[in-house]
Amino acid sequence: MPTPTLLQALDQRRSVPSRQLREPGPDTSTLLQMLRSASRVPDHGRLVPFRFIRIQGEARAAMGELLARRTLQKDPSASASAVEKERGRFASAPVIVAVVARLQPGHKVPLEEQWLTVGSVCFALLQAAQACGFGAQWLTGWAATDPVVCTELGLGPDERIAGFIHIGTAAMQMPERERPDPAALLSDWVGGGA
Repeated sequence: MPTPTLLQALDQRRSVPSRQLREPGPDTSTLLQMLRSASRVPDHGRLVPFRFIRIQGEARAAMGELLARRTLQKDPSASASAVEKERGRFASAPVIVAVVARLQPGHKVPLEEQWLTVGSVCFALLQAAQACGFGAQWLTGWAATDPVVCTELGLGPDERIAGFIHIGTAAMQMPERERPDPAALLSDWVGGGA
């Protein structure tokens, strides 16, 4: 039986390290198509518990300066190399999309399900980027939970960053890596006892 095209795309998915992503990145119309596709995820209650923040152009350097400044605020003895690493964290990929979880505590849809929807959006955005010919990587790191970074990005009290999706043109072909064997992960439940 031939493998359907969608399964081939899933089987070929791989992350491209953000430092290996270069110009060009997706233009606005391509990015909007990618986000449209990424938004077609299971969403119990149709809450749309996510939104997107694009970081591109000079905003990438501004984000780097924010991370460098926060690194020194959190650890005044941080080494120069550690500060520079943070300064360059958003410098390679031409487009970074922060996927923001817009959580609704107390809703009949549990927070866990809302988070699953947001995580699905992140994964679907990786797939959409690859389908459009781009490389991408989903990163979080300390910046995703730092209260100052979140405030600077305009997050509300019930919003969290689920990931920064770095998108651009891959500077190198990524080799395949070993993947888990689904047969080793599968078990059958055959009914309750007694």
